[in-house]
Amino acid sequence: MHAWPASEVPALPGQGRDLRIHDTATGGRVTLAPGPVARIYVCGITPYDATHMGHAATYNAFDLVQRVWLDTKRQVHYVQNVTDVDDPLLERAVATGDDWTALAERETALFREDMTALRMLPPQHYIGAVEAIPGIVPLVERLRDAGAAYELDGDVYFSVESDPHFGGVSHLDAEAMRLLSAERGGDPERPGKKNPLDPMLWMAAREGEPSWDGGSLGRGRPGWHIECVAIALDHLGMGFDVQGGGSDLAFPHHEMGASHAQALTGEHPFAKAYVHAGMVALHGEKMSKSKGNLVFVSKVRQDGTDPAAIRLALLAHHYRADWEWTDQVLQDAVDRLARWRAAVSRPDGPSADALVEEVREALADDLDSPAALAAVDRWAERQQAGGGTDEGAPGLVSRTVDALLGVAL
Repeated sequence: MHAWPASEVPALPGQGRDLRIHDTATGGRVTLAPGPVARIYVCGITPYDATHMGHAATYNAFDLVQRVWLDTKRQVHYVQNVTDVDDPLLERAVATGDDWTALAERETALFREDMTALRMLPPQHYIGAVEAIPGIVPLVERLRDAGAAYELDGDVYFSVESDPHFGGVSHLDAEAMRLLSAERGGDPERPGKKNPLDPMLWMAAREGEPSWDGGSLGRGRPGWHIECVAIALDHLGMGFDVQGGGSDLAFPHHEMGASHAQALTGEHPFAKAYVHAGMVALHGEKMSKSKGNLVFVSKVRQDGTDPAAIRLALLAHHYRADWEWTDQVLQDAVDRLARWRAAVSRPDGPSADALVEEVREALADDLDSPAALAAVDRWAERQQAGGGTDEGAPGLVSRTVDALLGVAL
């Protein structure tokens, strides 16, 4: 599966700072100091609907991570999946009368268009669950053969008790895990499971649903968590730098994925840091496909909004914060974009050397994009007041905003 085109990232004078970021697993900030190649895995979409602002906010956060790393002169090895077969996708296809593969392809294509418009840097490997099945099956077989998985009426479940580190990502108690498991795709009430929290690794073929050859597992399709584990281990290996996604993935998805990988390899941790973006609400409730309270990136673009303004609306909120999308949020971003473009359109202006360092420091400090925007605002205000004659300043500001914030002025 192919990703989307990459926009050029301008080089800036000097060098960026190592990223200090909040790690869900430790509950505090860690300083990420990868080697020459930084490794990141971000969980992708289940393509049964278009990209909404909650998606966009999450991918914006991890785009900033990439940009901070690139500014430190590192290479970035970024991997993202597409869950192109799963219950929600199949259910939507039945409800709409679509072929499930056509639905997945259409919504994945729209996602690519949105990511391109928002200037999100693409992954080097963009892998669908279906194309990953040949690599998933041997992992499930290994877990079963090692006693870390078991069969139940043809389905294969992972035993969470096989990983001594289980619970180390989310740090939730058993009751909280059980409630979230039921809410987020698990089946804690199914009779016969060794532990109510045990997640499915391989679902035996159901009548009327797609299935694939699973070797000794029989025909079926993979569970959600093992999909990401197989892709991450194949392309990044154990101990990669950042596992990313929305805060609703901390449990069960990232918790279970970590345990799958740790049981498979005997190594810990699966990822050095677990980084989670906050949720975006509309009319007081988290945007979700199940509730239908969505603001789609493609619709806002079709209404004539510059994608750079959409990106500024996302950047105006700290990535870990829960916040609400409103018309005013978007209007504030449109106004800010206009001020910035007017400021850099002049032939000279106040020196921007300090601004570059301010933006770098803000982003290195747990991706504090609101502080970075405020720094650019202050430069634009000085420019408006006629405070300088540096002919290189407007161009340097434009390159800084482009390279570090992903906004083209």
